[in-house]
Formats: sequence, structure tokens, C-alpha cells
Amino acid sequence: MSSIHASFLLQKVQHFSSELATACKSLSLVSQNTASPLRSNQSRVIHSPRVPRVYAPFIRRNMSSTARLRSLNIDNINPHVKEAKYAVRGELAIKSEEYRAQLKQRDPPTPPESPLPFDTVISANIGNPQQLDQKPITFFRQVLALVENPLLLENEEALKSSFNYKQDAIDRARWLLKEVGSVGAYSQSAGAPGIRQSVADYIERRDGFPSSKDDIYLSAGASSGVNTLLHIICSSPQTGVLVPIPQYPLYTATLSVLNATCVPYYLNEEHAWGTDLKVIKESYDKATSEGTDIRALVIINPGNPTGASLPEGDVEELIKFAAEKKLVLIADEVYQTNVFIGKFHSFKQVLRKLQKAEPGKYDNVELASLNSVSKGMVGECGHRAGYFELAGFDKEVQAQILKFISIMLCPPVVGQCLLEMVVNPPKEGEPSYELYDKEYNGVKNGLKERATALYNAFREMEGVECGEPQGSMYLFPTMHIPEKACQAAKEADRSPDEFYCLRLLDATGICVVPGSGFGQKPGTLHLRTTFLAPGTEWVGRWTKFHREFLDKYS
Repeated sequence: MSSIHASFLLQKVQHFSSELATACKSLSLVSQNTASPLRSNQSRVIHSPRVPRVYAPFIRRNMSSTARLRSLNIDNINPHVKEAKYAVRGELAIKSEEYRAQLKQRDPPTPPESPLPFDTVISANIGNPQQLDQKPITFFRQVLALVENPLLLENEEALKSSFNYKQDAIDRARWLLKEVGSVGAYSQSAGAPGIRQSVADYIERRDGFPSSKDDIYLSAGASSGVNTLLHIICSSPQTGVLVPIPQYPLYTATLSVLNATCVPYYLNEEHAWGTDLKVIKESYDKATSEGTDIRALVIINPGNPTGASLPEGDVEELIKFAAEKKLVLIADEVYQTNVFIGKFHSFKQVLRKLQKAEPGKYDNVELASLNSVSKGMVGECGHRAGYFELAGFDKEVQAQILKFISIMLCPPVVGQCLLEMVVNPPKEGEPSYELYDKEYNGVKNGLKERATALYNAFREMEGVECGEPQGSMYLFPTMHIPEKACQAAKEADRSPDEFYCLRLLDATGICVVPGSGFGQKPGTLHLRTTFLAPGTEWVGRWTKFHREFLDKYS
């Protein structure tokens, strides 16, 4: 053997030995980490209702020694991300997509695998209207087509004669292109000025009080706005935010990621899921006595998952409480046009009324109001567009908010264009108005009809209690599950509401969310379902399943 060849082999052996030593050291560290798990985030949730398990079955696996040879593994990533929970897209949603993929296969399952007992999956777990066949508004999509491809504007006559465009759609596209230049270019960080002005004009028409575009920040959906606001508000683990229970899990998940403290307050189910100021004060007092620095109060109006719409008196009470305690009000108002009973009262309007009635008393109330194109009769979730308006904020704080959103450059410009049309749709007398009005009200009436049909079905189900649908896109019925089913759930390491929802999915293809994913009073069980799916056949599936479920476990 030549000396060169021997030297080469020696180098290879040394390199292999080094890699083996590294792997052994990594395995030793894994063993130590396993013996000392990371501290749970639940210690920072004040009076928290039962927090559901992380809906991620792919995490439940044996530890892989191979993975420990990489820089990142499940034990050394940000622990607050691991602790965050988001039930809306959790285990049930993942399983429903597996069923959907199975149904799409051309060849039916072969023995011993049995065909599924349903032929469609109903995604009633999330407010995603166009996934469930809601048609987009023609005017919006016509204009978006033109801003995406401005070359189409070179032949207006062809647009009108061959594609049924109206002149106002063509004019709107030209105006939007003038405002943004190109939808492929960045806009200002807070959004295009002309579009922010359209949002301000909309708010003025809605509330009857002035609004400034300089206080309006466009965002990639309301969720992005919530993320921005909570990043600014939460400065330490002791920072507390009052959050309604049940609530949309965006808030608890974001607070978990920020390592801040969620301070839950329960909504009053006996009073149509309204707010109870006494309960809020009790949560506030107990948390502050334990050292929590509460800085904000979240209100979702109309409610998610409850669908409740707050009366003006309740809104006024909450503003007065926030003024007394110097809390930032975060008013999540994305369902403001989804109101079936009563009237929507914006926090901005009620605040301005109070300021007018008692000059100087409420001038320093800090209010952040959020809206989105994802909900309402529009349902353009995938375009990711929304806004938040600030009132009463310190100008230096607003400058920091602008800096924070500038880090992300700007919200999607196509979404900004869509938002402009949502807040400034065709008006009566304009060429596109008749079709717009027909489509808009068709969606609204359809939602109300489906909500009523599902509500009536729940009323006929034994052991189910459900309030009349007031608004939003959801029903949140109370479930009384037989003791035998509760015992079966315990044996399966599930909560009873999870157990019921999983059985419902397996038997019918209907995907809903357990109430534990939103929080609920101890000793109560709920689930959340949308009423977006077309038709009523799936409601019949559910009714049949429920009857068989009770027969089995009674």
C-alpha cells in the first residue's frame, strides 16, 4: 500500500470517528433534555379554562437520533411556538384533508380497506366561504383582473362587448392603477394613501364621525393587524391582555408566542353570550393582585365563535371600564356586516358619542378597531386584506407601530385594491350596482337561511341547546353528552367534545371544532360550526349521526 493511500485512509477513519463522537454527544444531550422538559406556558394563563392538547399528531413520535445531527430539533426551537395552540386548523382539520384526498383518488380503496361512509367532506371548522362554493362578487373580480393585467385596458370595447364589463369597473381599475402604480410593486408600509382615504371615508359614512387616513394601517388580513398590536403592547411575561372566553384562538396563540399573559374573562351564555362587566372586573382584579400588568382588553363583536352582537349599552360600559383602568381596547369587528338580529354598533362610533357628551373625559381612550375582506358577504380570505384604525394613541407609539409594520414592507397590493372596493362598492345609479346588489344580498340571504336551517336542526337534536343565530358565520351549541360517551372519551384520552367531533368526522365527513379549542366554562361542552356549506343534505347527515351516537352511548 502506498504511503499516500494509507494517509488518505487514516484521514477518513479520523473523520468518521469525529462524526461518531458528535452523534454520541448529541444523543447524550437529548437524553438530558428529555429528563428535564421545558416549563409549560400554562403557568402564565390566569384562571385559564382547559387548554386542549396540541392538535399535531405528527409530533407524537419517537425521538430520532438522525434529527439531532441537525442544528434544529423539536427540543431547541422556540418553546413559545411549541406551546401555542390553534384548534381551528388542528387535528380534525388535518384528518378531514386526509379524507378529502382519499375521496379524490380515481381508484376506490381496495380490500381490506373499506370505502369511506360519505362522499364529500364538509369543512365547517373554519370561516372560509369560497372554499364552500360562495361565489365572488363580479365587480370585485372584474377590477382585479384588470389591475393584474393592465394590457386588457387597451381594448375597452372588447371588455364591454365580450366580457360584460361596465364602464365603472374599467374606471375603477384605472384609478387603482394610478394609486398603486403596479400591483407588483411595494406600496407605502401602511398601505397606498388613496386606498387608506377610501377606508377613512367608509368609516365616516358608517359612524357619522371624522376619520383620518393617517390613523389607518392596511394589513394582510385582520390577523396581521392583531399580531402587530400585540407585539407593540406585550413587553414582558407580566404583560396581561383580557381575552373573552370562548374566543378565537388567534389571541391566546399569539400571546403564547409573545410569552405574555392571557387573562380570560367568560362571556355570559345565559344572556346570548354577551359581556358581563362584573366578570371582567373580577378577572382584572385577581390578575392584577397576582402581579400581572394588564394593558389591553380584547372584544370580538360580533362574536367568534358565539355569533353574538353587543348592544350599544354593553359597548359603552366596556369603553368606560377601559378609560377607568387605562386599557387599550382591541375591537375585532371583522363580522360587522354579518348581523342577523339587532344592529352592529362600532366601538369607534360609541367612543365618539361619549367624547361628545362629556368633553375631555374620554379623550385618552386608546382604541384599535379591526376589519377584514375575509368575512362579511365578500369572503375573500385568500387575498389577505384588512385594516386597523387607531384612536387616542400617542403619536410616538404610532411611529413605532409604523416602524414595526415597515419591517414587513407592506401588505399585498392586490389585497389593498380589493379592500378599496369592499369599502367603496358600486353605488346606486352606477352601471355595476344592480348586479352587485343582487349578488351581495343573495349571499346575505343565503347565509341567514342556512343559519336558520342548522339552528332548527340543533333544536330537534336531543341534548343540544343552541341560541338563535345573531351574526357572524358560526353557531356554538351546548352539547350534553351521555356519561357512557364521556367514559369512552376518557379511555381514548380525549375530552368529551373532542370525542364527539372526531366521531362526527369519521361517520359523516363533517369537520367542526370542539369547544375546548376556544375555551369554555368548566363543566360545559360545546362545538363550533360554520353555516357556510351550501344545501341542507349535510345537516341531515349530522342529525342521523347524532341520533345513532346517543343510541350507542345512552
